[in-house]
Amino acid sequence: MIGFAIGATLLVGIALLLLLLPFRRRPASTEFSRRQLNAAIYRDEFAELERDRAEGALTQADFEQAQAELQRRLLEDSTDNEEAATAAAPASRTIPVVLALALPLGAALLYLILGNPAGINPPPPPQQFTADDIERMVTGLAAKLEKEPENHQGWAMLARSYKAMGRMDEAVRAYEHATPLVNSSPDLLIDYADTLAASGGGFNDKVRALIEQALQLDPAHPQGLWLRGTAAYDVKRYDKAIADWEALLKLLPPESEDAAVLKANIAEARELQAKAAGK
Repeated sequence: MIGFAIGATLLVGIALLLLLLPFRRRPASTEFSRRQLNAAIYRDEFAELERDRAEGALTQADFEQAQAELQRRLLEDSTDNEEAATAAAPASRTIPVVLALALPLGAALLYLILGNPAGINPPPPPQQFTADDIERMVTGLAAKLEKEPENHQGWAMLARSYKAMGRMDEAVRAYEHATPLVNSSPDLLIDYADTLAASGGGFNDKVRALIEQALQLDPAHPQGLWLRGTAAYDVKRYDKAIADWEALLKLLPPESEDAAVLKANIAEARELQAKAAGK
């Protein structure tokens, strides 16, 4: 916050300096030059009147009348120039003052309207949960769901939590409570099958049925193809394993690490298939 305020103040100060610099420079005195020009013109006109009188072109009465008229005009021009100079002086000082006040206030107002003052403050550090905190939350969720047997979404969440904690048997039981929701979701079906296989049953008939059910809902489910290929490989059905893994390979980025591992598995399955055919 302090760093932002200092930086913003410096930027406003630089902008003000650039804007007010022209007002600090004294321009050439155009007013003084104009006075000199007018004085020279009037001197020439007075001199011309003197010549006309000396040459007899003007009578003394006409000379005095013309001289009085020139003096009157000279006095009026001098008065007008002084008033213009007096009026211009305050204006030249007013503009810098207005800019010096308006620029910072305008910038602050625009920031309050268009900016994000809360974004100046650093974000709070992410909350860190300990293993005890997670255990306490999962236990609380389980106790809550015992009173809500129809909360299938909650049971599925609890099942995934148990699986992440390595408590596979409890995860399987939680998935059984969420059966209506699981049956309509390829992701949950595959996760349930993976959990059931990891709980010690391996790729038994129920696990295979769950995988097939998921792939019927989504034939291109990546984890489903992987598990079905692995289940086929487990019983030495290399042709089926190769078919599923090649279908999965098409879904992966060609240069990815997963694609490289899968290619190695397919190559191994082909080699075992060839050996089995040779025998």
